[in-house]
Amino acid sequence: MPRMARKVSSTRVYHIILRGNDRQDIFFDEQDYKKFIKEIKNTEEKYKYELYAYCLMTNHVHLVIYDKNDMLSKIIQSLAVTYSAYFSKKYERTGHLFQNRFLSKEVETREYLMQVCRYIHQNPVKAKISKIDNYKWSSFKEYINGEKIISTKMLLSLFRKYKTRSNRKF
Repeated sequence: MPRMARKVSSTRVYHIILRGNDRQDIFFDEQDYKKFIKEIKNTEEKYKYELYAYCLMTNHVHLVIYDKNDMLSKIIQSLAVTYSAYFSKKYERTGHLFQNRFLSKEVETREYLMQVCRYIHQNPVKAKISKIDNYKWSSFKEYINGEKIISTKMLLSLFRKYKTRSNRKF
């Protein structure tokens, strides 16, 4: 039976989840996290997408991507293949690093965009790993302290209607 085609978002914004095969860890040390972030930067340059949020957990990754050029599968394939090759070489392993194909959920409304970004940033808290503002491997601090690899303008603009500083409200 052929697998179903991915649904296309009318906004071109997607919540992406990459999970370790059998929920196994995909990050073992700081170098692994840094390599994944480096690959995010590389794919951003190559495919010209915008990243609105991310959170790297030990066994999975969340990304919120605005795919302006309809290259979602290529973006995630490039990211996953490059990181998998690094990981397999470093840890002398074979086989799949990621479970199945990546999960993508269409983000069709501004409310859902706000909700999914909150959810992503709260992952370390829910996993009882860290407070939200102390977790090193999410985009939360970029919303507070300034951009490095994400684009904050879209999400922060949604908070401006509250008539307070967007970053503080975020």
